[in-house]
Amino acid sequence: MFNLKLIIMKYLKYIVLGLIVAFATAGATAQVVKKNGDDRRDKKDEGQVKITGRQQAFYEQREPSEADLQWTKVVYRSLDLTKGKNPALYYPEEPNEDGQSMFFIIMRLLANNQISAYEYLDGREMFTDEYKIKVAEMFDRFHVLYSEAKGSTEKNPKYAIEDADIPGNEILKYFIIEKWEFDTRTNAMRSRVDALCPVLYREDGYGGEPIPFPMFWVKLNDIRPYIAQQYIFTDDDNNLTRYNLDDFFKLNMYTGDIYKVKNLRNQSLMQLYPDPVALKHAQDSIEERLHRFDKNLWAPTREELQAQVEAKRKLEAEQNGETLVEEGATATVQEEKKDSSKSVKTKRGSNSDSKDNKKKTTKKKTQKTKQSSSNQGAGRSVRNRKR
Repeated sequence: MFNLKLIIMKYLKYIVLGLIVAFATAGATAQVVKKNGDDRRDKKDEGQVKITGRQQAFYEQREPSEADLQWTKVVYRSLDLTKGKNPALYYPEEPNEDGQSMFFIIMRLLANNQISAYEYLDGREMFTDEYKIKVAEMFDRFHVLYSEAKGSTEKNPKYAIEDADIPGNEILKYFIIEKWEFDTRTNAMRSRVDALCPVLYREDGYGGEPIPFPMFWVKLNDIRPYIAQQYIFTDDDNNLTRYNLDDFFKLNMYTGDIYKVKNLRNQSLMQLYPDPVALKHAQDSIEERLHRFDKNLWAPTREELQAQVEAKRKLEAEQNGETLVEEGATATVQEEKKDSSKSVKTKRGSNSDSKDNKKKTTKKKTQKTKQSSSNQGAGRSVRNRKR
């Protein structure tokens, strides 16, 4: 009986120890799960998108080698966010279920120290470490409220900004640097956007017109992996988001006026052509030369030459007030005229031939009668001699 009690006590002891270990393990597991959830929440609050080096290399547009380039032109454009398809860069004004605007993406990346921005130097941009801006100073300059984010250090500063403090509704323009290059490897001209600058419009406090303030330059290659994840509306009739912000620049879907081309004196087109008519003419001339540069390098085909001649003939006819008949129609008309003239000639020729034939037959008849009469006269003379 005593041994049975000891056995029962041992079993109870083991059961109690097992229950204690089970409860302790369950508590530790619950703590681990809670910690992971906190980490996820912190990452979500920070709003950081992790981009690997492989993704960065995939989206990056590499600049061609100078040995392969025979010609290049640096063009500065101004993108009005109220024209063409440019509103895709402005909307939505605040982040929602459709995503966020271009400026919100840039500001978040700058606040998280994921990209670099460079000083706006009015035509002499230098994308080097010497001209990198300090994000906190830029926030102070444009009165953007911010605070230090969790994990911020002196070498890796990070800032937290609220959506309401980002002046996205005041960004009404973007300046872009566009490079046109003729590559000898492909024998073709191509254009690519190298950098962009948001332009903030803000009133001066006296009730006048808003004054533009170019904020900073951002290299497009630095932000490509991030903007490629933001899809946009490009057509009000079709609400399917087929393109992203990277496609918007890669496919040149924007509408922008040229305000400067790189030159030795570093002057804008407005400085070179103060007259608005001359300025517009210069912009159109530059656009025409850019789009026709590679075409002018090659000899035109026969079809292209014929098309040019036809266009010139039509233009001259319109200037003279004449109606120009199509080339095929004129050919048929001319052929019909030739055929009709030939038929007239053949009719006339047949009549003349019949008359000639009649004359020849009459001449033959007269010759026969003369020959017969002469033969009869000769016979008579012979008979008379015999007599």
